Amino acid sequence: MRIAAGLLNNVSAAEDVVQDVFLTLVHSKHRYEIKKSLRGYLTSCVANKVRNLYRTKSSRNPVSLDDVEPAASNSKAPDQCVVCDEEFQHLYKAMTQLPHEQKEAVILHIQGKMKFRQIAKLQQTSIKTTMSRYSYGLKKLRSILNSEVEK
Repeated sequence: MRIAAGLLNNVSAAEDVVQDVFLTLVHSKHRYEIKKSLRGYLTSCVANKVRNLYRTKSSRNPVSLDDVEPAASNSKAPDQCVVCDEEFQHLYKAMTQLPHEQKEAVILHIQGKMKFRQIAKLQQTSIKTTMSRYSYGLKKLRSILNSEVEK
C-alpha cells in the first residue's frame, strides 16, 4: 500500500490498485507459480498497475497533498510525532516533484526493498540506467529539501 500511495500520491487510488492486484492474484492463483519472493512479485504487480494508470489520461488529475494520510508511529512521544509528521510532509512534497521514473526507482528500492536488477527488469531498462535514476532522484530530493531548509 505504501508503495502504491508513494507512486500515485493518492491514497484512494493506491487502495484501488492494491485491491486490483490482490483480486487478480486470487482469480489467477492456478495459472501462476511464484518461484521467488511473493513480496517482490506483488511489488512488481503494483508498480506495473501504477504504470498502466499513468498511461491513461484519467489518472493525470491533480491531487491535493491533504488526500494522503501520513503514517503515524505509536512508539514516539507526541512532540516527536509532530516533528516526524512535518518531516514526512516535506519529503512527500519533494517526492511529488521527481520525474516518475526516478520516483519509482527510489520508492521501489527503499520502500519495496527491491534490488536494482529487479527494478531494471520491471522498468525494462539497464541496471546502470536504473541506478542512475535512483541516484539522480536522491540528488534532486536532497536539493529540494536543502532549498526548503534555507528558506
